[in-house]
Amino acid sequence: MQPEPTDSVRPPAARRVLRLPAVGPLLGLVLLCVIGTLLNSEFATADNAMNVLTRTAFIGIIAVGMAFVIISGGIDLSVGSMAALIAGVTILLMNKLAPLGWPPVVVVMVGMSTAVLLGALFGLAHGLLITRGRIEPFIVTLGTLGIYRAYLTYFADGGALALDNELADVYGPVYYGSVLGIPLPVVVFLLVAVGGAVLLNRTAFGRYVQAIGSNEQVARYAAVDVDRTKVLTYALLGVCVGIATLLYVPRLGSASPTTGLLWELEAIAAVIVGGTALRGGAGSIGGTVVGAILLSVISNILNLTSIISVYLNAAVQGFVIIAVAFMQRRRP
Repeated sequence: MQPEPTDSVRPPAARRVLRLPAVGPLLGLVLLCVIGTLLNSEFATADNAMNVLTRTAFIGIIAVGMAFVIISGGIDLSVGSMAALIAGVTILLMNKLAPLGWPPVVVVMVGMSTAVLLGALFGLAHGLLITRGRIEPFIVTLGTLGIYRAYLTYFADGGALALDNELADVYGPVYYGSVLGIPLPVVVFLLVAVGGAVLLNRTAFGRYVQAIGSNEQVARYAAVDVDRTKVLTYALLGVCVGIATLLYVPRLGSASPTTGLLWELEAIAAVIVGGTALRGGAGSIGGTVVGAILLSVISNILNLTSIISVYLNAAVQGFVIIAVAFMQRRRP
């Protein structure tokens, strides 16, 4: 039997056909935009587009970090609870510093830095438990999912932690500000996505992440420091959660036990819908960005048209994850 040709010897047309799955999410997004415009003319307005992108930014930033974890063959179920705890601790810290006479701008900057630092530390803890403790990622992050949200509930005494009004006024532009007419969260999302794409595709670390996801044992034989790379992927995801949280806090100015609820579902859905293999080894940041926007567009269409109840948004995302995973089952 004649062997299957490799990518290097395939004719150009065949290589183009192989790339079609990566174009799928983008085609789906275009189709959804057409459908949304036909169902409601308000969908195609510039204001609605900015609204969709702004709401996508939080999950999109987390999804960029989640892409690295999933491509490496891992998973993190705790990102929503992690974001909630980071938001709560950040608000508590800023409220404690404000009466000490610190300038509000300095207090806000300390709070933002703390959010990123906490995210990195939480991600680092996940990575060490998984690599040094030899515990499955699913178990580690399932456990911390409950731990993080329980501690936030404890700190808030079952209610909400509200940011001081003066600090909220200073912090507000981080969410409501814009650069050349583009909302600041969208600008940050774009920068994180570009940085993630460069890191995944243009660095040795990115190649190691993909190699580990493809075949961890072979990666070890190739002298890849598998444990160190895994720890760094979880730390990177934690940093992304911290960045998303520091952008989210000024939106509501508070943190409660419901903050970040189901963010893990949305982040994982964005990565999978964007074409990343759930088993790891293959994926792209560009696809993840498209996947995050696509899910936001679905929610936006449901809100504008009332085709089905908005309370079923999470159900739609769940069906999408299952459907894409089903389609991936025969992917080589």
